Amino acid sequence: MIDVNVLVYAVDSNQPRHEAAKGWLDEQLNGRGRTIGLPWETLVGFMRILTNPRIFRTPLTAEQAWDQVDQWLSSPASWVPVPGPGHRNILDRIMRAERPTAKLIPDAHLVALAIEYGLTVASADTDFGGFADVRWIDPTRTR
Repeated sequence: MIDVNVLVYAVDSNQPRHEAAKGWLDEQLNGRGRTIGLPWETLVGFMRILTNPRIFRTPLTAEQAWDQVDQWLSSPASWVPVPGPGHRNILDRIMRAERPTAKLIPDAHLVALAIEYGLTVASADTDFGGFADVRWIDPTRTR
């Protein structure tokens, strides 16, 4: 399951981790018999960041950002993990045991999704390494 930073790096060729992220994402979307989770939170976050003129000199238009998301979602290897019946209890356990705050709250939600579906979180954000019971890889460092 992918975090937003991997998608941003994969698309923004000015990022130092661009080649690693793009190569890894392309591999995931184009085979090896695995599926790759693209949560709505990650996809909407990607569009929010890439269309922001405060971040990019030439941001993507909403249509360009959506076209990229639509392309990823059209891959047979992609799917959108959504909270299921166990999500509330898993998130409750994380919130009480790990007590995340501020910017770690959205990460806790992604961790709960990953635990619920038995997924590995793919992110360049080392904060995921601090959560118990979740597998985490940084695909921008392992290439």
